[in-house]
Amino acid sequence: MAIIIDGKKVSAEVKEQVRLETAQLLQKGIRPGLAVIIVGDDPASRVYVNNKKKACETVGFLSREYALPATTTQQELLDLVKELNNDREINGILCQLPLPQGLDEKAVIEAISPLKDVDAFHASNVGKIMIGDYDFLPCTPAGVMEMLHSYNIKVEGKKCVVIGRSNIVGKPMAMLLLHENGTVTITHSRTKNLSEVTKEADILVAAIGRAKFVGADMVKEGAVVIDVGMNRDESGKLCGDVDFEEVKDKCYAITPVPGGVGPMTIAILMKNTLKACKIQNNC
Repeated sequence: MAIIIDGKKVSAEVKEQVRLETAQLLQKGIRPGLAVIIVGDDPASRVYVNNKKKACETVGFLSREYALPATTTQQELLDLVKELNNDREINGILCQLPLPQGLDEKAVIEAISPLKDVDAFHASNVGKIMIGDYDFLPCTPAGVMEMLHSYNIKVEGKKCVVIGRSNIVGKPMAMLLLHENGTVTITHSRTKNLSEVTKEADILVAAIGRAKFVGADMVKEGAVVIDVGMNRDESGKLCGDVDFEEVKDKCYAITPVPGGVGPMTIAILMKNTLKACKIQNNC
């Protein structure tokens, strides 16, 4: 039976460490602050924003939500970002994606100060990740690395395969594995003989957004399988990109969905916001 990597447990440990460090800052009169912008009424976005707000309360952060109507213009959104860039109480700014049609996500991301870009999406922060000299890491890939460390799973010398090449997960995930001396292959929709490539992986990360795409025939015996996907199956039940039931007995370790990578994303957001606060306050 594979080790089930418990994201809830690891995320609770990360948040507790953030809470302790925040308590020390509060004694100095410094309180980390996170602003979350949500535009429109996408139900999934609303769930994520509520979870972020709850996490802020848990660790002791100031939390501000800016819920804007779907009719918000590009300029209004950019004006709000500019205002938050100059707000000393706010250390981290997060704009919940996707934005409603007609709004330019790239322009909004680039408008956020790199020092307050706790999602690590700004081109400046992406470049820093590339060269290995960064302040913030994208929350989901960093959460994956945190789980691997927590379960003493070494990356060095391992063959690592990432399925997916998004800017949010696939590409930064590959860089983080590379920084820890993994030999990394990025696969995608144009990869030929995909299952032959994935079967070579000691560590397989699935991040493509296709329900139960990865079956046992794509996984090497004894591999570590990280499932970043969050989908609904044919009966409407939450599931990942990996067919968990089919794959679990073939792995050394595997993340479940839900309860795997998901909780880690918000825990790392808290960690990034704390770091932003420390950088901005020189402490």
